[in-house]
Amino acid sequence: MGLTLKVAKFDIALSAVIILAIVSYYSNLLGDLSLYFIILVSFLGTLPVLYSALRQILKKEISMDLLASIALIFSLLSGEWVGASFIALMIAAARILKSITESQAERNIKSLFKLRSNKARIIKNNNVEEVLIEKLQIGDVVVVDLGDRIPIDGKVMLGTFSVDESSLTGESMPVDKKIGDKVFSSTIVVAGSAHILVEKIGKDTTLEKIIALFEASGEFKPHFQTLGEKFGKIYLTGIVIASFLIFFITQNTKLVLSILLVICADDVAVAVPLAYLSATRRAAKMGAIIKGSHYLEALGKIDTIVFDKTGTLTTGHMQVSEIKSFGEYNEKELLMYCGSLMEQSSHPISKTIYAYAKKAGVNLELVENVEEIGGMGLMGQYENKKILFGRKAFLISRQIEISKEASVEISRLENKGNSNSFVVINNKLAGIISLTDEIRPHARKAIQRIKELGVKNIIMLTGDNKKTAERVAKEIGLTEFHGELLPEQKVSYIKSYIDNKKTVAMVGDGVNDAAALRIATVGIAMGAIGEDSAIESADIVLMKDDISKIADIMRLARFTRSLSIQDFGIWGFSNVLGLSLVFGGLIGPAGAAAYNFLTDFFPLFNSLRANKAKTH
Repeated sequence: MGLTLKVAKFDIALSAVIILAIVSYYSNLLGDLSLYFIILVSFLGTLPVLYSALRQILKKEISMDLLASIALIFSLLSGEWVGASFIALMIAAARILKSITESQAERNIKSLFKLRSNKARIIKNNNVEEVLIEKLQIGDVVVVDLGDRIPIDGKVMLGTFSVDESSLTGESMPVDKKIGDKVFSSTIVVAGSAHILVEKIGKDTTLEKIIALFEASGEFKPHFQTLGEKFGKIYLTGIVIASFLIFFITQNTKLVLSILLVICADDVAVAVPLAYLSATRRAAKMGAIIKGSHYLEALGKIDTIVFDKTGTLTTGHMQVSEIKSFGEYNEKELLMYCGSLMEQSSHPISKTIYAYAKKAGVNLELVENVEEIGGMGLMGQYENKKILFGRKAFLISRQIEISKEASVEISRLENKGNSNSFVVINNKLAGIISLTDEIRPHARKAIQRIKELGVKNIIMLTGDNKKTAERVAKEIGLTEFHGELLPEQKVSYIKSYIDNKKTVAMVGDGVNDAAALRIATVGIAMGAIGEDSAIESADIVLMKDDISKIADIMRLARFTRSLSIQDFGIWGFSNVLGLSLVFGGLIGPAGAAAYNFLTDFFPLFNSLRANKAKTH
């Protein structure tokens, strides 16, 4: 930031001196010295432009500074001191605006630095001690109370409390935390207190990774600017050749100089990246971190969106949808046996059924000799009953007979796309507990909003069975889906879309979709707070599990792209008007330079509208 400020201060001082020289010249404030003053200033203002143009030439690049340098040389050779001064003022103003843009980004990063905690309170030898953050180690237990900013990423060991996570997610509502829940650095305790086990410190914390993302995003140019640079090379080459031809035909130095001054495109060279940088900061306030503004530009052109299912369109949390009992046991008894068995298992399905049984008010009993058969199921003993619970393959491996009645129910539930687990008591099938993956709230509405933006292809790819995929797709309004896919098959699908000239966004949870996120034109990670793999693999990181943000960010991207197109339109219109004034003999070099300087601000002000973009 220090270098940016130094550059800005130099250009501000230079601009002030140039303005003083122009005012002095026209008002004859210094008498005869006014002429010498503006001559000196015109040469002084030329030096930074020539230096910049020379650097670009050595890099084998053509820039707007080259065109400005040619105009300045023409001005000095023609004795157009005022015109040269206006050109120097125009370029200095563009550098100032660029410095302001960069310092805005740096201020955003600096504001994140303020979220860092310097000290923490830890439990040591049964006492609470205050230590510097640098002294913390993984495995320490940090104590936080009301109003404290959590200094690390960790897991709640003791206490129930509420946390303001708006610094990371943009969500204003506090989040309730309990034992076992994850918490993140920079978030604030707004109710209660807790003991937190330290799991991540320093550069590995969520806050530090977000700061790194912000810093990286400033290094990238928007893709639209890259296209502008390609256009610029052709444009600048054409203008230089045309200028020499006009000079050769007319021998009129002032005419050539006036033309060069009017058509210098320094305004769009600053305005377009300013629009994308402003939009990137706007997205951050919405809880979306964009690694480079060119990804935002690319998102505005997306015609194909691919969604992972589990953890993206669905919550990834199973819920009990049906319980079917057979023979001598009713549903309540079945739930009692299962819930009792599940109490001693940490498997996600076990936790779901146990929670369901507790909520149903079933009295749970102690099951003995509980054994977990990897990938298959559970078994245990309750009084004189041997209880088995697991997948269909578990039944087959144990040679459990499946009655005709049970077969009909199994087929019915499988056709609904449910995930079925089976309960066996004393080697007889006693019932089925059917589960479904919970679809995210507002998922259907979010998909509809994306369709309204004109995205033609919305596809779901999942490793789940085809019936489950069909059920989810139908509920959220998708017509194309592919199930039973391995991670490499998802990548193959995305490659095929790209090979067919599609611009593809991949939306995943970032945990098992890293390869697919990387290969897509734009990779979007859902709910990436605390997920290292998501932050590393995705181009756009949504800090919350809020699928509706995708349409919001797409709308922002399209609005920003339209601003960039408008910038070029404003620039083109001002060029036509300026050239009309030049060829009409109404303005000369000095007037052309002043005209360009004044019209520079219109596309810049237009770009700043990205800060106020409506996303709903």
